[in-house]
Amino acid sequence: MLTLRPYQQEAADAALAWVRKSTDPCIIHAPTGAGKSLVIAEIARVLHDISGGKKVLVTAPVAELVVQDAEKYAAIGGKASIMSASAGSVCMRHPVVFGTPGTVKNRVRRFGADFCAIILDEAHRITPQIKSIISNMREKNPNLRVIGLSATPYRMGDGYIYAMDESGKPMGEHASRDPYFTARVYTISERYLIEKGFLTEPVVGAIGADGYETSTMALNSRGQFDVADVDRAYHGHGRKTAHIVADVVAKSRDRQGVMLFAATIQHAEEIMASLPPGLSALVTGKTKASERAGVISRFKAKELKYLVNVSVLTTGFDAPHVDVIALLRATESVSLLQQIVGRGLRIDDDKESCLVLDYAENIKRHCPDFDIFNPTIKASFRGADAEMLEAECPECHAINEFSARKNDDDFEVDQCGYFLDLAGNRVVTEYGPMPAHYGRRCTGLVKRGATYDQCVYRWTCKECPHCDADNDIAARHCVSCKGELIDPAEKLSIEFRAFKKDPTRIQTDRVVDWQHKPTMTRKGNECRLVTFTTEYRSFTVWYHPYIKGGRLRSAWIQLCDATGNLERMPVTVTYRKDGESGFYETHAFGEAIDAIHE
Repeated sequence: MLTLRPYQQEAADAALAWVRKSTDPCIIHAPTGAGKSLVIAEIARVLHDISGGKKVLVTAPVAELVVQDAEKYAAIGGKASIMSASAGSVCMRHPVVFGTPGTVKNRVRRFGADFCAIILDEAHRITPQIKSIISNMREKNPNLRVIGLSATPYRMGDGYIYAMDESGKPMGEHASRDPYFTARVYTISERYLIEKGFLTEPVVGAIGADGYETSTMALNSRGQFDVADVDRAYHGHGRKTAHIVADVVAKSRDRQGVMLFAATIQHAEEIMASLPPGLSALVTGKTKASERAGVISRFKAKELKYLVNVSVLTTGFDAPHVDVIALLRATESVSLLQQIVGRGLRIDDDKESCLVLDYAENIKRHCPDFDIFNPTIKASFRGADAEMLEAECPECHAINEFSARKNDDDFEVDQCGYFLDLAGNRVVTEYGPMPAHYGRRCTGLVKRGATYDQCVYRWTCKECPHCDADNDIAARHCVSCKGELIDPAEKLSIEFRAFKKDPTRIQTDRVVDWQHKPTMTRKGNECRLVTFTTEYRSFTVWYHPYIKGGRLRSAWIQLCDATGNLERMPVTVTYRKDGESGFYETHAFGEAIDAIHE
């Protein structure tokens, strides 16, 4: 029976310690090659025991990982079921069930109160489908525990997927946006694994050929490189690609297994054209499953030396002899870069290092100090490049990091992030002391019972007039009593704007322009068409000068009296739009314009 390494046991113990005290989701940062499957197996085994025999669900995004995780659980003496249609099994008889999200979602009704936890492998892929599974399981067991493991616990645009680290320090608004997991409970560092001989040292090699020009490639609204940029960067550069491939081959002369990552299928075919035919193969998302399995089998048996792939083999692919990673494509995601490099970090006989050849400026883009294990992780939002300021929360003492405000008056800033005047007192505004940053509420987490809640301290707030609770300055209703927070003046302004937007209510506006001309009705009667332009709208009124008596005659007389028989523009107009006919009508001229009244 397999025995866990010390750090694997520590990681499992940390997660178990967390779930004993909290129902909030937690995550373990475990790099590729750290042995996540064994950590998962140990956590699942203990959870089954301490829960009184309840079941545990383990999900992984692909069938290969599901099978791998299930095998490791069996290796420590446990009995497991596999629920993955693509793996050929939909069983859930045993205490621990390993499944792919799609198959589980289709049978989620079967995952009832007898399940005490769900463990997520590759937890950075926390998709709406997985959240739906968790939500359905929590309806039957509100105390369901959620534990994630990931080599890259961050997502492009969202930053880190957890709110605080092991020490309780909040990640902050610039590093983490809407994190799903409350806390990272354990980190297995790549450097530690390399020092202990559990991972291979990556070596960034100097490239001997001109790389692809990718610095000008921009992300589109979906967070992906634009198709036109991709085409311009890689396609039709036969000579450049041939030189790059020749450089890869030359630098891999004494190496065992080479993985080349291409941008598109067309690009991959151009790469294949310059590789040794008998030693090379190509795998893409369109490669048939049987053909793909055969290629991978030959590569792992070292019958093939060069394996080109497009958007596959970045997660769950295990070929320990790989000792060259050649990046011939730019990656939008730092997570994807880490996953790609991770394919070459597993240990193997006669393997001293993994050579990383980057021909598309990925390391420069994602790791400014050129340390592969220290990428820059940021959450995307407006002001992301602003100067940062640390502010200690006066209540929970968490250290927050917020975007700094402009400080043109060179005010001093205290430990809690407030501006100080020359006398050392906090600068006061209508909302209280003025913060030196744009943060509103503390991002620290405070334990309350079995869950962690966000600290309630606010740097700027407005007091509820009904219950005195503190609320965000932009809040419309109190978080405590749900009472309306709009002040009387603002409420009047809102009501006035709503009134002016409704032309079916009688309005009196200042006239800023008008036009009038004679025209004929459909029945051949002469009339006047007058267009009024006010500060709020432009509308047209039909006047009938030759009708005798009635409201239409009265309206024409009012217009002539106010304008000197159409010689001068009226100062104001009182009007209304008929809700049924859609026609406008005037009621008076020269009245006082509408205004806000207390």
